[in-house]
Amino acid sequence: MKIQIHKEGKGPLIRILIVLLLVNAITIIFLPETLFTVAVFGLSLLFFATALNFYKKPERTYKGDLHGLVNAPTDGRVVVIEKVFEKKFFNEERIQISIFMSLFNAHSNWVPVSGKVTHLSHVEGNFRAAYLPKSSHENEHTNILIETPEHGTILSKQIAGAVARRIVTYIHEGDELHIGSPLGFIKLGSRMDIFLPLDSEILVELGEEVYANITFIARLNKTEK
Repeated sequence: MKIQIHKEGKGPLIRILIVLLLVNAITIIFLPETLFTVAVFGLSLLFFATALNFYKKPERTYKGDLHGLVNAPTDGRVVVIEKVFEKKFFNEERIQISIFMSLFNAHSNWVPVSGKVTHLSHVEGNFRAAYLPKSSHENEHTNILIETPEHGTILSKQIAGAVARRIVTYIHEGDELHIGSPLGFIKLGSRMDIFLPLDSEILVELGEEVYANITFIARLNKTEK
């Protein structure tokens, strides 16, 4: 599988590399042939490898619109599958699926379903740990409503975490979206929530590791016209 560096990571990775090179150069000059210098070099390699993994952009795409299927919008672990009352947009019960991204996951975000963006808004908020339930509505987040042609409307949220301080969203209200196309990026630990109709068939389990543009998390039923 081909791996590329996400455009959001090119600047940070260059800065990280420069800092690590300077730190290692200083230790080599002033503490040559010591265990400390070896340890610094090893930790630098580990840190940079983690940063590369964080900013990678997996080249995964779907062919066709795949109407009725819900794509995992990011790599990560399913931390919530539950029935909730969504009062802001639907004013009804929905099934919430939440995917938590650790520092070791690629943080690219992808479009979960094919359809039209009927609402997009960014909400300022807290920066609590993203795996906590209350982070869904208390943390800084972006709301994205996508109306599918035959399977109703879903709500997707990009949610900042305790460390993440920047949410990037590439799509706009009114856009026609194709499942699996780039949606955005969240820097450092964070999560994404999906709110689905109650009659949706859930295809994942709590605690399961999912992969964007590989894992389908749900199948939607057609709505009555």
